Amino acid sequence: MLADWQSIETHPRSTLSELFENDPDRVSGFTMEQSGIYFDFSKTHLNDDLIRKFETLSCGLHVADKIKALFAGEAINISEGRAAEHSAERGRGNEQSVELAAMLRKRMESLVLAIESGALGTIKHIIHLGIGGSALGPELLLNSLAIGDEQYETVVISNIDGTALEPALERFEADKTLLVVASKSFTTSETLLNAQSVIDWMREQGETDPYGRIVALTAAPDKAVEWGVDESRILPFSETIGGRYSLWSSIGFSVALTLGLQSFEDLLAGAAEMDTHFATAPLDQNIPVIAAWSDQYYAQARQCQTRAVFAYDERLTLLPDYLQQLEMESNGKSVTSDGRALGRHSSAIVWGGVGTDAQHAVFQLLHQGTHIVPVEFLAVIEPGHSLGPDHHHGLLLNCFGQSAALMAGQKSDDPNRNYPGDRPSVTILLDTLDAKTLGALIAFYEHRTFVNAALLGINPFDQFGVELGKQMANALMSGESNEMDSSTEQLRKRAFPA
Repeated sequence: MLADWQSIETHPRSTLSELFENDPDRVSGFTMEQSGIYFDFSKTHLNDDLIRKFETLSCGLHVADKIKALFAGEAINISEGRAAEHSAERGRGNEQSVELAAMLRKRMESLVLAIESGALGTIKHIIHLGIGGSALGPELLLNSLAIGDEQYETVVISNIDGTALEPALERFEADKTLLVVASKSFTTSETLLNAQSVIDWMREQGETDPYGRIVALTAAPDKAVEWGVDESRILPFSETIGGRYSLWSSIGFSVALTLGLQSFEDLLAGAAEMDTHFATAPLDQNIPVIAAWSDQYYAQARQCQTRAVFAYDERLTLLPDYLQQLEMESNGKSVTSDGRALGRHSSAIVWGGVGTDAQHAVFQLLHQGTHIVPVEFLAVIEPGHSLGPDHHHGLLLNCFGQSAALMAGQKSDDPNRNYPGDRPSVTILLDTLDAKTLGALIAFYEHRTFVNAALLGINPFDQFGVELGKQMANALMSGESNEMDSSTEQLRKRAFPA
């Protein structure tokens, strides 16, 4: 495959302006629609020749076969010897896994309905505890879709820092609070410490049976039972669902309870539509594939090490955070799935923010800095507020104007006022931000991440790099820190003097 990569990396370079001048139909040729989302790749440096080269590379790397293996429930997570079956939660995958997912979802729905009917007493507040995907996914969904009149006030807490949890405890009523503990292994130290603090608070507030107010979301139900949760309030999910892909499973319980079961079903339906597109569309018409080709072109041919994501919608504030984990934990690897050195850039460093705030913070670098940063703009045609139209018109036009300015630039005899232009961007425009469209958008990012991994030959479903720092922290907490470096020992002594 080296020759195919070299052909891509040495492909003759045209500017974006030249690509538009030479192809009057460029916009129609490099825009695609799916599930109420419009994807505009025309302001990237992809052209028909590069598309053909990437298609040749992808065929040689058996990308289409890997997509089939993903949906068939094959053990594509090689290092851990299991499948990656988040799509089974949406109805596509191994038949038995799809049936199991549907059965477990029915169990979740039954608990939601029981709580709504008062089976656990009056509930006004929900504290959802998790970390990583067990928190980022639910928090993104709640932040994006809640409209302010929900029956429950729900907070998602992940940080072990007590300043994250304490404000909720000061505000909530213990006898009206439901504690949701989300942990795939049910051994996550940060989550269980936060859970114990909530239980202690409940007792301090006079709650005689705090464990009767706990729901556990886990792939290790026996551990939850051992910890003290009643089996009837444990919502399991499959071990073959990775944490950062788990919002579709019972990890989404707090979302289904807060936003309603129909919203959760719509979320799954939107993702299922994107699954169908990804599974059936030819590579050169496949939106996640085209996005990954663009990613790899900039990473390998243009040596771009970062990608910036800017959501021009306050409701999508948490999307860059969510994508950081999805992409960097999945593809931040230095070896291929068979243990060989990768020898090229892996995941881009994903960062970003919210428009228009970011325009007054980081866009100086994007327009005139020495770094070439592919930019991704997201916007929503239908506003999420009832204020006058000037707010939303201004928001969208700022988004479109920034992408135009990055491409066109502006020449000036004054070097301080010279904008080089030819800076790439993708614009993703949603018709509306609802559960179904958001489900399709998140599934798009999942599949894009998978294709990037397939092109690089790495396993996107393990995350061993997360473990070493945890081991070091546990050694410090247990006092087994004899082999720590002198700097770390001095930090420990300074923070915790004898």
